Amino acid sequence: MSTGIKHLIKCRCVMPQFKSLHEPPAHQFVVFSVIDELDQVQPKFAQCNNCGVIHKVIDICKSEILMNKEDMGSILKIDDIKPGLPANLLKILEVNDVDLPTWEAASFIFENKKWGEFVVLTSDIEHGTRHGKYVQILGENLFKVNTFSREEIAKR
Repeated sequence: MSTGIKHLIKCRCVMPQFKSLHEPPAHQFVVFSVIDELDQVQPKFAQCNNCGVIHKVIDICKSEILMNKEDMGSILKIDDIKPGLPANLLKILEVNDVDLPTWEAASFIFENKKWGEFVVLTSDIEHGTRHGKYVQILGENLFKVNTFSREEIAKR
């Protein structure tokens, strides 16, 4: 049975606020990928949300940059996903202004009837605790929005 996962892809670009640094951190953006029954990531194309360059996602946290490509009609967009979702779930995702990977994750759960799974809608950190909101997809027309709080693990 296939599964879905949101993960980070590293781009070669630098966020504008870091350009003045001597060694600016590489930009990373979130993508949603499907892992098939053989534990292989289904290849897909994703566009960097900072510079617009196209990446071919080939594994978890791994991609190949497609040189000289800044637009591809085959990249999934939010408007492509909306018609396949029920109105109540659509409204929850729209009201929370979620990103494309979250739309893809919700669509994957719904299409594959993975009832009981959830997607995070919002997430904030305050004083070492992550607070957020998620929607649990319980059935074809049954959704539950709830909140969570958890202690963050300090990076060493």
